[in-house]
Amino acid sequence: MPFCFEQLDVEGVVLVKPKVFGDERGFFVETYKKSDFVANGIDVEFNQDNHSKSCAKVLRGLHYQKEPFAQAKLVRCLRGRIYDVALDLKTGKWVKVELTEENKHQLYIPKTCAHGFVVLSDEAEIVYKCAGEYSPANDAGIRWDSAGIDWGIDFEPILSEKDRGLPCGF
Repeated sequence: MPFCFEQLDVEGVVLVKPKVFGDERGFFVETYKKSDFVANGIDVEFNQDNHSKSCAKVLRGLHYQKEPFAQAKLVRCLRGRIYDVALDLKTGKWVKVELTEENKHQLYIPKTCAHGFVVLSDEAEIVYKCAGEYSPANDAGIRWDSAGIDWGIDFEPILSEKDRGLPCGF
């Protein structure tokens, strides 16, 4: 199997470690294979892909969509380093993992969680698959510093106007 699936401390959040085949020419890695994901409990239909680029110290999130348009996500970092965070909207439990271009790990975040990340490198490019299309009318979020998350940063993050205005708590 080309993946290792590791259930994290928040229900449904899974760290996916793909097998990397590398040599002097470069590398090859499978980033998604439906049959392997389904066999490991991730049985969702991904129907939207997103790609973002952010500079150092940018923090995006915590974002989610309200039902019936809630989105599950499979996040990976193509370039740079980020801390990726999933916050369970029911329990308030959260997990944080480092995703980098070197480790090629991915984080599966179920639709029951809010998602955010902070850039640790000079810049970072993130791609993520979504199970559910973006619905502006159902877009929601929680202010990054209101859920007791240890972001592991010693700097004031750069936020969008939208993220600065998100409500505290959920």
